[in-house]
Amino acid sequence: MGPSSPYVVVLGEADRRALEALARRGCAEHRQVLRARIVLAAADGERNAVIARRLAITDDTVRKWRGRFCRDGLPGLTDRPRSGRPRVFPATVVAEVKALACEPPAQAGATLARWSCPELAREAAGRGICERVSASTVRRWLATDAIKPWQHRSWIFPRDPYFAVKAARVLDLYDRLWDGEPLGDNDFVISADEKPGIQARPRVHPGLPAGPGRAMRVEHEYVRRGTLAYFAAYDVHHARVFGRCEPTTGIVPFARLVEQVMTTEPYASARRVFWVVDQGASHKNWAAADRMSKAWPNAHMVHLPVHASWLNQVEIYFSVVQRKALTPDDFLGLDDVTSRLLSFQDRYNRTAQPFDWTFTRDDLNRLLTRLGRHDHHAPPPLAA
Repeated sequence: MGPSSPYVVVLGEADRRALEALARRGCAEHRQVLRARIVLAAADGERNAVIARRLAITDDTVRKWRGRFCRDGLPGLTDRPRSGRPRVFPATVVAEVKALACEPPAQAGATLARWSCPELAREAAGRGICERVSASTVRRWLATDAIKPWQHRSWIFPRDPYFAVKAARVLDLYDRLWDGEPLGDNDFVISADEKPGIQARPRVHPGLPAGPGRAMRVEHEYVRRGTLAYFAAYDVHHARVFGRCEPTTGIVPFARLVEQVMTTEPYASARRVFWVVDQGASHKNWAAADRMSKAWPNAHMVHLPVHASWLNQVEIYFSVVQRKALTPDDFLGLDDVTSRLLSFQDRYNRTAQPFDWTFTRDDLNRLLTRLGRHDHHAPPPLAA
């Protein structure tokens, strides 16, 4: 048994209730709970060594908080103010470095495509913004505003003057509206497109399956055995996919996909079947819409604006196909690719649910407004 502490803890009723409540509180900071338990144990007459052993802490920790409570009461259990490390760089220097990071390197006269933190540190010193600064310090400053000049993203500015009108029509169809009127139970919305250039590339050495501590391994070298195109039509509201593999893209292969869908119930006897397509050559412009309406009077082709394939829901399905059926690619031939695609399509149809599409007209208008700030000419018009 160690010597008794000179600090004897005596708790009043109010202090005990406050400490017991803190010790039981599940959302309190661990350090505050621990200090409350130390004081409660000390008030029950336990020695420092016993408390330390039971709470798995050091004797010095118990001694510190017992003494703090005896001197200052409950306020003594809070952390005391700390001075902290003095600021090395003034706020103006930090702001100037952030502004430099948002400036294209070519505009600053640097022969770089993108800034890195070491380059920014050297440039700041060269401009006299500061005498010297480390790359890690620059990285920490930029992180506070999520500035990452070493990254880039591609984007395409909408040039179609009717972008908003065309895109809004498709968004309305996804929301089961057409010309301001709700769609009926006998109206359907099909999102269609093709995925070209799918290669049959058998590897020159068999792959190795995953094992403990080892990812699946796929041989880098391969042999080319040809390509095919996968055409797919996705029922937006019923999550049903119709697909076929063709040697190439084109008007005739796409017409075969349309026939495959439009000769199947419930689409064959539907009141209206809206086909959402992009501006691909297989189904481009009014000529494609005219061909479809003549062959299938209840079918209506609705074109997305140029560079708006991201609004075509079948592209989401294609991304699922790419991840789950085609990557990594190791197919003996085109028949193997076709079998994999159609088998995956059947598997998908057994369990699929409609995509949780949440992009609306309001979101479209906000996007176009934001893009308009980058346009040096007239911003794109908004959806009505």
